[in-house]
Amino acid sequence: MEIFVEVARLRSFSEAGRRLGLTRAMVSKHILQLEDKLGARLLHRSTREVSLTDVGQAYLAPCMATVAQAQEAARVVAHSGADLAGPLRIQAPSSFGSEWLAGALARFALLHPALEPMLYVDDALLDPIEHGFDLTIRVGGIPDVHALAMRPLAPCRGVLCASPSYLARHGVPSTPQDLQQHKCLHFSHLTDGTQWHFTRGDEQQSVRVAAAFTANNGLVLQQAAQRGLGIVYNTTFLAWRSLLEGALVPVLSDWELPLNHLSALYPASRQPSPKVRALIDFLVAEYHPVPPWDRELGAAGLL
Repeated sequence: MEIFVEVARLRSFSEAGRRLGLTRAMVSKHILQLEDKLGARLLHRSTREVSLTDVGQAYLAPCMATVAQAQEAARVVAHSGADLAGPLRIQAPSSFGSEWLAGALARFALLHPALEPMLYVDDALLDPIEHGFDLTIRVGGIPDVHALAMRPLAPCRGVLCASPSYLARHGVPSTPQDLQQHKCLHFSHLTDGTQWHFTRGDEQQSVRVAAAFTANNGLVLQQAAQRGLGIVYNTTFLAWRSLLEGALVPVLSDWELPLNHLSALYPASRQPSPKVRALIDFLVAEYHPVPPWDRELGAAGLL
């Protein structure tokens, strides 16, 4: 939404990209995804300028209001001081918790010295109510929509990648079906198991891979891939650094994997406490609309 507002304000994909730290191609991709989601064209494109369609003009005002509210929420969190106090129990997947959430939580705690964060990293799908967590970060949906409320934090993109040494030995797949001839490293928490799904425009393909190695932790799979064991199905929030450094290279990058989301879950039976609301707002400001790991990959032309 912020990307659309910037493009509409600046009348330029390139200028909006520079303002947000994204490539022009990545800005265009996000706008196309938004238009597909809405089922309507928001912008007229030409070689000289970008302008709003009638639908885009009508959509712009509420988008600007929403973006302004999110920015204001971030400012409130940043300046609210020590009015937030006491224990705050958070649970998160181990890979995301160690790679990204730990740093964000430390920055949040510095803003609120009386707060006592307790971060539990665990890849098990623990019941946050049963285990007494104030907030749970999870990739994907809610197991019980009646018991838990959800707020999306960031898109969670899947990526296939492999080490240069593996691809030199076994070749580079050119279609999803080619994966059946390769060693595949599988994340055991995928909803459809070893059935991997791909989209390219209007084309869709699914392939059942034979997992040469399976783990319930993305970091384990990434390390195996970097050592040349096979092609890994991973997330950009974990693979980004290895991709930037060339330890892993994208595979089948012209195909898209299903888009998931990182979400904050909390008990739906009660209103979130001020410290939970403040942390959620802080994380939204950190990760939305384009999380920092995807910005890095986009700037390098890898997304």
